[in-house]
Amino acid sequence: MAESARSHLITIPKQITGRPETPFLAKTAFGNILSKRTVAEFFAGIGLMRMGLEAQGWRVVVANDIDAQKEAMYNGHFHTKQDAFILSDIHNLSAALIPSVSLATASFPCTDLSLAGGRNGLNGKQSSAFWGFVHLLEKMGTRKPPLILLENVTGFLTSNKGHDFHQALLALNQQGYYIDAFIINAAHFVPQSRERLFLIGIQSHLAQAMHRVSIGNVQEDQVRPKALVSLMKAHTDIQWAIGALPRLPHAEQQLATILEDIPEHDQRWWSEARATYLLNQMSEKHRALAEKMIHEAQWTYGTVFRRMRNHRSMAELRTDNIAGCLRTPKGGSAKQILFKAGRGHYQVRLLTPLETARLMGANDYILPQNSNQALFGFGDAICVPVVSWIAQHYLNPLVDELLGKKKIFSSTS
Repeated sequence: MAESARSHLITIPKQITGRPETPFLAKTAFGNILSKRTVAEFFAGIGLMRMGLEAQGWRVVVANDIDAQKEAMYNGHFHTKQDAFILSDIHNLSAALIPSVSLATASFPCTDLSLAGGRNGLNGKQSSAFWGFVHLLEKMGTRKPPLILLENVTGFLTSNKGHDFHQALLALNQQGYYIDAFIINAAHFVPQSRERLFLIGIQSHLAQAMHRVSIGNVQEDQVRPKALVSLMKAHTDIQWAIGALPRLPHAEQQLATILEDIPEHDQRWWSEARATYLLNQMSEKHRALAEKMIHEAQWTYGTVFRRMRNHRSMAELRTDNIAGCLRTPKGGSAKQILFKAGRGHYQVRLLTPLETARLMGANDYILPQNSNQALFGFGDAICVPVVSWIAQHYLNPLVDELLGKKKIFSSTS
């Protein structure tokens, strides 16, 4: 079957028998909510989830985050109406403030789940905000959104030896959602390596009325690698709802295409002494890569992160024409460095806020005057075209099928 014609494949409890038809919800109150494609955006940050969804016809009606600086960026770009952005810890957020919506999104903090973080898991100070989201869904009662979309680092899968991921899935099942899981690297869309885990939940009564496929028949593919599929199959106590997805695109951009044209003598370029110090922080392997770039006949570009190796700060150079994963600048080591070299010379500077916006697919984002504020906002955000792709190839077809606009079934065999 052609990629564009693929429908959703649902795994439901073994005890339910028979093959139900796809529900026709268009004339029901539930269908009315779905058809509006409205969104409550939790852990909204600077609003890149919103940008991606709205590009595919969704409409964010309320957003929430705890960070005032991110709220300022969000409102500065979207010019949100009063009360449309709720500045609050999600643990303290009243369900009464959240309207009935089609979809709730949650890019909850990754600090305690990331391999680069403390690995304190879902009980950590930051990532425990996941439970705030779950409790909010519980407090919404019968007004729970038909669909949810969660995003986090792939380290979530292995946090506390996989216990955190399992507990999260169970909690979402207990709130009435069957779950799908897949992984997408932003490098398929922009010149940045940014691999993220996505979970989509669909309310159980909707999932049970759709086409079914055994979790045992799910095959590894581009968005569900072998390790993820094995993990999903191992969790036999989880209610899954697996959606078919097409192949990911191949990014046409390279690092050079998102760079600003900054004059050679601009003050943003580092001094010779500072640039030399960075070069000397490289290992023999990375220094050799740098020297090769310097002796090229044309300008070439790489990115550098400083990392602690054996209690030493080391500069690690990446030369594959894509940037490393943007991070929040909570220290100088988290700021990504541009290394420009060729024709016997080299120059060094930090990536600019505009360049980080472009690496997130948010080319037209209205930037704040404070560079650190911008770098923090984009380092902690989601890649816009990834979200748009999910909306186009997963969320929109799913809603159309639930509303009875399509009755196309597929198979994983």
